[in-house]
Amino acid sequence: MKGKIIVTGAAGFIGCNLVAELNRRGHTDILLVDALGHDEKWKNLVGLHYEDILSPDQFLRCIEQPHAPKASALIHLGACSSTTEQNADFLLDNNYRYTRTVCEWALTQDTRFVYASSAATYGDGNLGYDDAEATTLQLQPLNMYGYSKHMFDLWALRHRLFDRIVGLKYFNVYGPHEAHKGDMQSVVPKAYSQIVDRGWVGLFKSDRPEYNDGGQMRDFIYVRDVVDATLHFAKHREHSGLLNCGTGKARSWNDLARGVFSAMNRTPDIRYIDMPPTLLGKYQYFTEATTTNLRAAGYTPPFTELEDGIHDYVTNYLMTCG
Repeated sequence: MKGKIIVTGAAGFIGCNLVAELNRRGHTDILLVDALGHDEKWKNLVGLHYEDILSPDQFLRCIEQPHAPKASALIHLGACSSTTEQNADFLLDNNYRYTRTVCEWALTQDTRFVYASSAATYGDGNLGYDDAEATTLQLQPLNMYGYSKHMFDLWALRHRLFDRIVGLKYFNVYGPHEAHKGDMQSVVPKAYSQIVDRGWVGLFKSDRPEYNDGGQMRDFIYVRDVVDATLHFAKHREHSGLLNCGTGKARSWNDLARGVFSAMNRTPDIRYIDMPPTLLGKYQYFTEATTTNLRAAGYTPPFTELEDGIHDYVTNYLMTCG
């Protein structure tokens, strides 16, 4: 990619990893957009090289000006990603309307627009995990976060924008720089902390007979693979669409926990706990991306195996950085 690159949600989990990879590829003319607030998220920016950083509101005011910055790509990762957020109005403004505004601006500027959708749009998975348009139109997300993401997907479909933009439905992403997410961070650092603190890992019991305790399955994808796929589509304008971004290989929570124990050279000790009442009926028991369209759109690199990703994350980050 040549020219300025705009990254929203740049201090977040995926955002800071993406900016770091842009730096590794020689890009520093980057405009970051994020709300740093009063927490520790700013630490994700330490060591990164970029031109400037604006708050989301400042960025909106900026693009309304006649001399708004020209950019080759706008990678829109900024959103509230909490699946337990109850303020529907906030999610509509933050995840749906804001995305519409920056997308419309990018299209008027001939700026490549790539945005983060989510596997949460698939709801309970009864319709499968096919990113075809016919399936997308029928989806019923289980929470307001997933619905806010789904609303923009539907809006872009109605306006036939997916011949010009890319939406990536990220599945269960894990990797460095997610600590600021608190309870919404992946289970890998949670399991690591539990092993350090008490020597065992707690996983949810199953209330479905077809799944053993801890046997619920997700499509876990390492953040470096998500970043690579996102940058691929930011660069290659010849491919567009609403695409799954997952490995296509579901693994169990037991597999994940055993991977953390293995990376720490510990004997597995997994114990099963009751699922919180707030998650009952809203919990995905199985996710697995259909990757046919992703591959057909030109993204061909292999995905990191779960055990390899966990080992890299634990030994090269959690054990050294905390």
